[in-house]
Amino acid sequence: MSNIRHAMNVKREDDFAKWYQEVISAADMAEESGVRGCMVIKPWGYGIWERVQRLMDDRIKEAGVQNCYFPLFIPLANFEREASHVDGFAKEMAVVTHHRLISDGEGGLIPDPEAKLEEPLVVRPTSETIIGDAMARWTQSWRDLPLMTNQWANVVRWEMRTRMFLRTSEFLWQEGHTAHADKTEALEETHRALEMYRACAEEDLALPVVAGEKPENERFPGADETWSIEAMMQDGKALQAGTSHYLGTNFAKAAGIQYQDREGTQQYCHTTSWGTSTRLIGGVIMTHGDDDGLRVPPRIAPFQVVILPMLRDKPEDAATLAYCEEVRAGIAAQFAMGEKVRVFLDKTPGKASAKRWDWVRKGAPVVIEVGPRDMENGKVAAIRRDKLWNIETGKLANSFPARDEFIAGIGDLLEDIQSNLFAEARDRRDANITRGVTAWSDVTDFYASNGKYPGWVEVQWSKPSGAALEKVVEQLKEEKLTIRNVPRDSAPADGECIFTGEPAVEHILIARAY
Repeated sequence: MSNIRHAMNVKREDDFAKWYQEVISAADMAEESGVRGCMVIKPWGYGIWERVQRLMDDRIKEAGVQNCYFPLFIPLANFEREASHVDGFAKEMAVVTHHRLISDGEGGLIPDPEAKLEEPLVVRPTSETIIGDAMARWTQSWRDLPLMTNQWANVVRWEMRTRMFLRTSEFLWQEGHTAHADKTEALEETHRALEMYRACAEEDLALPVVAGEKPENERFPGADETWSIEAMMQDGKALQAGTSHYLGTNFAKAAGIQYQDREGTQQYCHTTSWGTSTRLIGGVIMTHGDDDGLRVPPRIAPFQVVILPMLRDKPEDAATLAYCEEVRAGIAAQFAMGEKVRVFLDKTPGKASAKRWDWVRKGAPVVIEVGPRDMENGKVAAIRRDKLWNIETGKLANSFPARDEFIAGIGDLLEDIQSNLFAEARDRRDANITRGVTAWSDVTDFYASNGKYPGWVEVQWSKPSGAALEKVVEQLKEEKLTIRNVPRDSAPADGECIFTGEPAVEHILIARAY
């Protein structure tokens, strides 16, 4: 294996945003679509999303939630029923007003004035209102509860500043919506979904997160409570990676979601909603990527092992390919993390060394090369993407295990890569959360003196609301900071609020964020 490095043109420490965009391009994950704010997700990027979707969907169904599909177009009147909801999304809504085009007489097309819709239709930004209509039809008696639904869909939120996989006008997601007889049961579901997201992020994406409640100003429009998982990117910024909302009876009252209880009395349902999106892929890039490109955790890698035959356009190529096929079949019969190993034999034309770096940039967990000498010795040449370079020599950390030994150990190797990526990200996150900060001046000093990639700060506060909270939000906004969440496993408060000086009631995380 050649040791010539094919790294990114931009390093993370120099320009994290440019590095991020370059990784997406070099890994061949997505490209601009020609439609502002929308992207084309290419096979490798979509393959990662399919893996996330598959693993998440299994968790969703294990909880007794059933998948449905609801319309892309939502009547404007639906949003107007829930005032805070429409206020929260009004600036992001894409609206359909006509149902037909006509020629403008100059070779172009314009909306037909005669085809104006009686009521505008909003292109789905989220589905609480349209699903609420269905729930009102489906829920009549206490016997119909709990009602547990989920849909995998696309949504549109008109973004002014877009970035692929992080903030696009159209993105893919899942949204769970449930209805319950009372608050206790609905809150249990809210926290179950939150824990599901934490487990998926940490166990499948190797993405360490902090689960906790959002402050009042960060709640989902119309929710009584919003809970989130927050992940730290390598530039120290926070990424909201999933949210779960307790909606109280707000949407039930707006949509008429009622049931007759055991005593024959009509009651409003307590509802929840929860969602994650393709933003998770952006989180994977910014958490695990390095200066050589993407690193994909094995659990979500479309191909966990890639085999590259060293072909020379000679008669012996047939024997090399046959040997590689034996290796492929052997690996494909193995298991890792409860599933058959996903292995790909890359027979595309080109030098193995050039193709190797293509797969390195894509982040395939394990890449092996096989040439005539490897075949003669019954071996393979292997690299693991999470430990690409020998720290002592600075050379490629390749190994040359015996073929059968490598095949037998592939499951353990992939599990080790998965756990190593998680541990590396967890340790980096923990090292970059500063605790014990007791004054606002210490917060501003921290972000002023810790370079362009500072981490998070944990402080105590008195949980102000109303005008007092607005003042805190403005104070944070001046420093380009936000409150991420109240960690659910943090220690009890024992000091003063850094904003008000009053006795603190809980800990909060403060960070710059995506």
